Amino acid sequence: MKKILSFLLLMALSTSALASAEDASAHLENISQFTSLIRWSGVLFSFFIILASWILLRFTNKLVETFSSQFVQYRMVLQKLQSFFQFFVYMSAGLVVFMVSFRINDQILTLIGGTLAVSIGFALKDLAASFIAGLTVMIDRPFQVGDRVTFEGNYGDIITIGLRSVRMRTLTDDIITIPNNKFLSEVTMSGNYGALDMQCVIPFYIGMDQNIDLARDLIQEAASSSRYIHLPKPVVVLVSQDIADNYLAIKLTCKAYVVDTVYEKLFETDITLRVMKEFRKNNIYPPMIAVRTTMQP
Repeated sequence: MKKILSFLLLMALSTSALASAEDASAHLENISQFTSLIRWSGVLFSFFIILASWILLRFTNKLVETFSSQFVQYRMVLQKLQSFFQFFVYMSAGLVVFMVSFRINDQILTLIGGTLAVSIGFALKDLAASFIAGLTVMIDRPFQVGDRVTFEGNYGDIITIGLRSVRMRTLTDDIITIPNNKFLSEVTMSGNYGALDMQCVIPFYIGMDQNIDLARDLIQEAASSSRYIHLPKPVVVLVSQDIADNYLAIKLTCKAYVVDTVYEKLFETDITLRVMKEFRKNNIYPPMIAVRTTMQP
């Protein structure tokens, strides 16, 4: 019985050793096949190509910086050309390095094809999601071009709706590019939804002991007489109590429509200046805070 067990153990060890030897030989064969595809002289030459590309890019960067400082009006054009040139150098250097470093055959082409297919698949995943989301945005129309919207803390006008992204111009004249798939999961608020006019909400605060009715009438008159008002829609002034920093105040909220979203901030400024001027003239003061004493005549 012991002899039989010893024989079986010896056979198992022999089989395992044979399998390990076969795996090792297979790995060695794969390594040898891969190394046979490499041109070692080309690899050495590739280092010079990379070095020359790096020197060329550094030279062009310095050249663009020099010309941009001397010819400011052409700075944007030069920077765009520089970006295209850098991309061309990167692609050309990469292609040349690959061509001189490897012997091209069916195995290399298969490897390249598989790598490209996987890379393109991962790269196009988000692009395909944005494309489908773009179609959804165009069909569902949560906003339109020209709308003034709020999205993820950004506030501005929609200038383009594309198949991949939406571009927004903020009130500080910044251009924001938002992928379309963002709009499928986030809340978007449109202030005018295709119309030129839009409601503006402007708060005012006065003390609890002030003439509330007079203050309300003054705000109503200031909003109604503004050059930016859209009179076909009503002007509403709401009154409420507000508690802030351990003091009470009367909050008067003016809700009026501006004739065009372009004039939103001018509309708010115009009404605010008119109301504050009338408040001073009629001795209507803000809540009992430090600034109140400076406003008294």
